[in-house]
Amino acid sequence: MRRSALLLPLLTATSLSSIGLAHAQDDAAGEVSPLATVVTIGMLSDLVEQVGGDCVAVNTMMGPGIDPHLYQASARDVHDLDEAELILYSGFSLEGQLGKVFERFSRIKPTAAVSEQAITDDQVIHTQDAYGVDPHLWMDAALWAQNIPTIAALLSEQRPDCAAAIDARAEAYQASLLALDEWIQASIDSIPADQRILLTAHDAFGYYGRAYGIEVAGIQGLSTATETGVADIRRMADKVVAQGVPAMFVESTINPRTVQAVIDAAADQGHRIAIGGQLYSDAMGDENTPEGTYIGMLKSNTEQIVAALGGHTVAWPDRLADWTERVAQATQMPSEP
Repeated sequence: MRRSALLLPLLTATSLSSIGLAHAQDDAAGEVSPLATVVTIGMLSDLVEQVGGDCVAVNTMMGPGIDPHLYQASARDVHDLDEAELILYSGFSLEGQLGKVFERFSRIKPTAAVSEQAITDDQVIHTQDAYGVDPHLWMDAALWAQNIPTIAALLSEQRPDCAAAIDARAEAYQASLLALDEWIQASIDSIPADQRILLTAHDAFGYYGRAYGIEVAGIQGLSTATETGVADIRRMADKVVAQGVPAMFVESTINPRTVQAVIDAAADQGHRIAIGGQLYSDAMGDENTPEGTYIGMLKSNTEQIVAALGGHTVAWPDRLADWTERVAQATQMPSEP
């Protein structure tokens, strides 16, 4: 039994009744205090932080290298959720059994599946597995940007005095993500048409492929909870050989052994294939690195994909100069992208 299921009894009536609205205002100055917000994944936390600014204090449950498909809640998570004023998660079953925990908390405090509210049914990729919907929506920058107005509304509802600032930040960040979307598209377009195929450890890049016109395939399915079998390895090796694929990619949250198995199986058929690099799929990079931001995550992914498949990245958008400067200050990296 997963620990997340075992933790559900911790959410007793006694513990829930002890949660108040104590964080609303600072006593002396009467200033609005930051909204204590728990967010599940880094890609969503980034949106909340950029939109909320000083009006929010974000606690991210799943950090770098953490696979949300397999995540098991801890006692510390329950404590953090107890203390939160607002709980935000992506939804579409991405967070697995944590959905049961969030359902309990939704009875006593604001709790929202952001993507389920922001993304319409005709925009998602429907699947034939237990998910029903591919939950990796952040791989399409323009689609992920649709979460921003929903986040702004949820934050403004809890901190109405911050509403004007929140709306301004939301508009600016949405424009940044649309500029990122255009940069990714132009860079992917530089790859020779017959080499636009992205092979990875699991099916996390469906939205990326649909948005930017590149064929994608994963050894595993949408969830890493499924087991990879010999047939999966053979199927992918046959595809690699038949299409003359030059590179495959490992992922930051998944053991690379399955990718190496495909490379070895392709070599047995006389086809050499390189590892094109490590992509960020279900989690961002380390804190205080460019890849530890949502924009930096997709920038890094695109740079590696384009380089390995024979293309080139186009000039970094002027609209994203503020991101470059902000990350440079946080990471001591050069200001030039």
